[in-house]
Amino acid sequence: MSVRDLIPWGRANNPAPIMLRDEDRSPFLSLRREMNRLFDDVFRSVDSRLPAFSSLSSFSAAWPNVEIAETDKEIRVSAEVPGLDEKDIEVLLGDGVLTLKGEKRSEAEDKDKQFSERFYGRFERRIPLGVEVDDDEIAARFKNGVLNIVLPKSAKAQSQVKRIAIKS
Repeated sequence: MSVRDLIPWGRANNPAPIMLRDEDRSPFLSLRREMNRLFDDVFRSVDSRLPAFSSLSSFSAAWPNVEIAETDKEIRVSAEVPGLDEKDIEVLLGDGVLTLKGEKRSEAEDKDKQFSERFYGRFERRIPLGVEVDDDEIAARFKNGVLNIVLPKSAKAQSQVKRIAIKS
């Protein structure tokens, strides 16, 4: 249900609109509502799936897909970057932010290609960590299109964790 379905269009002077069933409505009103819903759905899906039509910030916030796990001693980040090699990816850490940068290049120049949902180009993903990490112990491994990064927490960050008792 969209917001348009909740607003009684054309009944601004009537404080209590009469609720009509679908079969009592005008067929033209129903057609208009369905066409509006169709266009909303189409443009919403175009914006979220195709980077050429969406803003760069919304695309960069969604790719590469990451999984983040935190324990008392470390933070683990896994990023899916299919079709890339480790030489195409750069991992940076600065000011408490882990940055994944890279570029995915097209395998072949196909001039006959009319439609493609694949993304080619530069990407950058920033992940704020929120804790101090031991810079010298960071490990990154790349295998089968998955980048795994282990960021051990510093001794200071580990000692600052305070458990709070829950009372019933």
